[in-house]
Amino acid sequence: MSLTTEFTDYMDLRGLLTDEEKLVRETARDFVNREVIPIIDGYAQEEKFPAHLVKMMGELGFLGPTLPEQYNCAGLSNVAYGILMYELERGDSAIRSFASVQGSLVMYPIYAYGSEEQKNHWLPKMAAGDAIGCFGLTEP
Repeated sequence: MSLTTEFTDYMDLRGLLTDEEKLVRETARDFVNREVIPIIDGYAQEEKFPAHLVKMMGELGFLGPTLPEQYNCAGLSNVAYGILMYELERGDSAIRSFASVQGSLVMYPIYAYGSEEQKNHWLPKMAAGDAIGCFGLTEP
C-alpha cells in the first residue's frame, strides 16, 4: 500500500524547491513507502515502536538533519527539514515525532549550548541512531 498526499499545486510551490529539497522529499518518501507503511499497523496493534528503523533513519540523515556536517549530520535547510518531517508524518506520527524530538529537542540544545567535547561525543552518535536522547517536560 502506498499513501499519497499529492495536491493541486496552484502556486507552483513544488517548482520553488531546490534540487536538494527534491532529493530529500524523494528519499523520505521512498523510505516511508518501503520501510514504514508496510509494517506500521502491526507495530501499532502491538503498541510497540519499530526500533529497527532508527539506524536506517540515521544512515539516511534523518536525525538532526539541520545540524552541521562536522558532527555527521546532514546540514539541511529548514525547508528540507519541514519536507522531511512532512513525509515521515505521512507514514506514522510516532516515527516523525521520534525524528523531530531526537533532532530538535535533544540534539539541537547540545549543539547550541553544549561544550565542544559534548558535541563531538554525542551528536555523531545521535545522528547515526547509536544513541537515543530524551527530554523532560512538565506541566504546571
